[in-house]
Amino acid sequence: MNQKLKYKRVILKLSGEIFGKEKGKGVSISSYINIAKKIARIKKENKIDLAIVVGGGNIFRGRENGEERFSRAIADNMGMLGTVINGLGLQEALEDLGTPARTMTAIRMDAFAEPFILKRALRHFQKDRVIIFAGGTGNPFFTTDSAAALRACEVNADLILKATNVNGVYDKDPHTNKDAKMFKKIPYKEAIEKDLNIMDSTAFALCWDQQKPIIVFNIEKIGDISKAFKGEQFGTLVS
Repeated sequence: MNQKLKYKRVILKLSGEIFGKEKGKGVSISSYINIAKKIARIKKENKIDLAIVVGGGNIFRGRENGEERFSRAIADNMGMLGTVINGLGLQEALEDLGTPARTMTAIRMDAFAEPFILKRALRHFQKDRVIIFAGGTGNPFFTTDSAAALRACEVNADLILKATNVNGVYDKDPHTNKDAKMFKKIPYKEAIEKDLNIMDSTAFALCWDQQKPIIVFNIEKIGDISKAFKGEQFGTLVS
């Protein structure tokens, strides 16, 4: 099957909100299970190396401090811990389905998960395990988009898949503009010039510099994600 695949090592970026309850807040065990079922099927149907970077916005989002006098560094640290909760929940749901998975964190917490060590991560791929990268980059002031870009470069991934609540990248917000047009494919440079905010600037610059293609897609269509692996039209390709 691998001969038919254009991308064989993939980083999937999932926001924390998809693991939440109403309005994407809190922790929903059923959400972990529902996402795990889809990931398990994807892994079974495609002989790929799959790693997932999870967000923590359902639990705490450091950038939502508003006008409160609260340390951004501490807020970001709290958000990184939230991603570990999501990583552990998703890992448990995957393993209950018979899909081997390991959570690796950027911050050492050996009682709960493995620290991210590159050679150990590559060994997990060799053993056909799904890797869940949690803890962001391990540093405040960086988003989980940056974590996805960084890990993609470190493990030499072929593709980054970013799940969103829209079908791809548009020339303007499709929620408020009925005439918004979706790009099927767009170069990095044009995305920058049009200020399309596909990822935060640090993450996007790293992907551009290291030539890591990004596909932006609707999380509701995660069941069709195999199209992306085969190079078929799926969401918006930024390359």
